[in-house]
This record gives sequence, structure tokens and C-alpha cells, in this order.
Amino acid sequence: MTGWSEYALALALFVASHFLPRLGGLRERLIGALGRRVYFSLYGLLSIVLLIWVVSAAIRAPYVALWPQLPWTRWVPNIAMPIAMVLATCGIGLRQPFTLGARRGAAFDPAKPGFAAVSRHPLFLALALWAGAHLIPNGALATVILFGSFLGMALVAIPAFDARARRSLEPNEAEAFFARTAILSPAPLLRGDWLRANGRRMAFRAAVGLFLWLALLHLHTLVIGVSPFPV
Repeated sequence: MTGWSEYALALALFVASHFLPRLGGLRERLIGALGRRVYFSLYGLLSIVLLIWVVSAAIRAPYVALWPQLPWTRWVPNIAMPIAMVLATCGIGLRQPFTLGARRGAAFDPAKPGFAAVSRHPLFLALALWAGAHLIPNGALATVILFGSFLGMALVAIPAFDARARRSLEPNEAEAFFARTAILSPAPLLRGDWLRANGRRMAFRAAVGLFLWLALLHLHTLVIGVSPFPV
């Protein structure tokens, strides 16, 4: 299987893997049969494998140019990706259940919002930054479909998860939840009380994110086959 057929199959299976488990209570039945830890470990592994397949299939798909890659456009992902990686590492295990990567079983405490005060959807924002930044220098039809799909999924998911929070919480709880969190706000980073409670932990996570960004930057040519550096 080559060309567009492989790419279409890989993209369809990746999208289906994120929506099908939610239909008809399939995810709950699988969690009951396998256990939460095993289910999410297997699901995470499957997602990574499918993502790698989608990206590699996009690279192998027939080249149809929609816009040229100008040298300056490579600066966009190089500027955006450090921010995306810091958002991702700071957002994993967020103590609010209405987002991607939230800590399982953790209830939101308005008195201790943690990184949710900066962003209640950091992984979705990281995904949107990754996809949107890579969309600009990659004007081939296959990569536009790839990055455009991920960008759209991330931007649609944010209001969808916020709507779920409003449905799940009591009115006073929802009011407190949205008052103490933000889509994205740097204001908590300037507050002494927030920094005293969260600064050391978030600084370590941010350092991990920057380290991972540097590693991915220098592995990009080896893994993807394209240098990310502006020329």
C-alpha cells in the first residue's frame, strides 16, 4: 500500500482511535476488563504508534505543493516549539479532570489550581502550537491535511471540554472553576503566592520541557529526514 491510500488509512485509524472508544461505553468496558493502568498504557502506546505511522505516511504521500517553503518560515516552529514543550511538560497530570492529560481521579481545588491557573488546557494548546507552527513551513497537501487536522482537533477540543465541565459541575463549582483557571494567562507567573506554591515544581518541569525540545530539535533530521534549522 503506497501513496494516498496508505496516508488516508493511517489518518482515519488515528482519528478513529480517539473517538471510537467513547461510543457505546466501549472505553468503560475495556477499563473494567483490563484495569485503568493497563488500558491507558496500551492506549498511549497505540496512539504513539499510529501517530508515527501518520507522519511517515504523510512524508511518503505524493507531493502536491500548495505554497512554497520560504527560509523564514522555519523560524516559526523553532520559536513555537520551546513554548509548546514547556506547556506539555507542565500540563501532564494537571489537577483538573476536564482536559487532556489530567491526573486520573483528581478533583479540582479552587484554592490550589496549580498550573491550571496558567492554562487549564496546556496539552491542547501545545498540540495546537505544534500543528499550527509546522503548518506554516509545510505547504505540501499531505502535510497541510496532517497539521491542519491536528490544529482543528485541538481547537475544537478546548470548548468541548469546557462545556463538559459546565455540565458536570454545580453552578457555584463551575463559577469557581472558570474564575481560578484560564485558557492561557501569564498573570499567575507574576504573583508571589502562586510562585511560592508552584514555582519550584513548574521550574523543574519547564527545564525538562526545554531539554526535550533540544533533543527533538537535534533528532529531527534523523527521524523526520528534514533539517528544522533555517537556511
